[in-house]
Amino acid sequence: MNKKNPLPYALFLIVFLVAACGGAPASTPTPAATPTPDVPPARMANRDWRPVYKTVSGFEMVEVPAGCITLGTEEGRRDERPPAEICFNRFWIDRLEVTNAQYGSEGAYPGPKRPRENLTWFDARDFCAKRGGRLPTEAEWEYAARGPSGNVYPWGNNFNPDNLNFDQKSLETSDVGSFPLGFSWVGALDMSGNVWEWTSSIYRPYPYDPADGREDPNDTTSPRVFRGGWLSNIDGGTSPIRRFRLEPGERDWRIGFRCVMDQVPE
Repeated sequence: MNKKNPLPYALFLIVFLVAACGGAPASTPTPAATPTPDVPPARMANRDWRPVYKTVSGFEMVEVPAGCITLGTEEGRRDERPPAEICFNRFWIDRLEVTNAQYGSEGAYPGPKRPRENLTWFDARDFCAKRGGRLPTEAEWEYAARGPSGNVYPWGNNFNPDNLNFDQKSLETSDVGSFPLGFSWVGALDMSGNVWEWTSSIYRPYPYDPADGREDPNDTTSPRVFRGGWLSNIDGGTSPIRRFRLEPGERDWRIGFRCVMDQVPE
């Protein structure tokens, strides 16, 4: 995750002005790092991207291109304010939630293609690590779900009950990928509805700052964020903008997960 860097030109200008006034600096400042080539200089729009798919060790993943999103909203709930721009390098995320068959056991709802739920945060974290991946940060998860255009839902800004499994449709989970019209801009499915999903992030106030301790992997007690709800009785509860939390050692029959990788084999 990268934030925008100062332009090297600014440092050059300072050196030039000092030299012009007759006082050479004691040492030449090191130019600021240029933005990672992965990160575009201007924000792209969701429509500018065409999904890229790759199967890695039996898991279908989709590419999430470098870019930026405004995380949070002034019109949202209290824990979604203030908004802040967050930028990312390219990464890959599972196209679908991890299933019972992939995990190797069943949760509250049997069936090989049902999402594996009723897991602790530690269970989900360790499964991703065994695959050579990790849980997404909540910022990465939201970026993959909403995109740089900042959609309210993965498919756009208007709620469509045909695009997801939620409590007014069924009290059970559905097979992953059962709602193909609910795809996000990168081609990921079920990022609204079906089950919530664990992220790596500790629940802390916005603005989101990955350096403030909320991504501490050694913290085993603080509540962790889960995203992608299915409840209609919460204001906008099925939107990927909504944030929820649970103790890392607790389980919930509606919380599953998906994994990310920074790089995948060519």
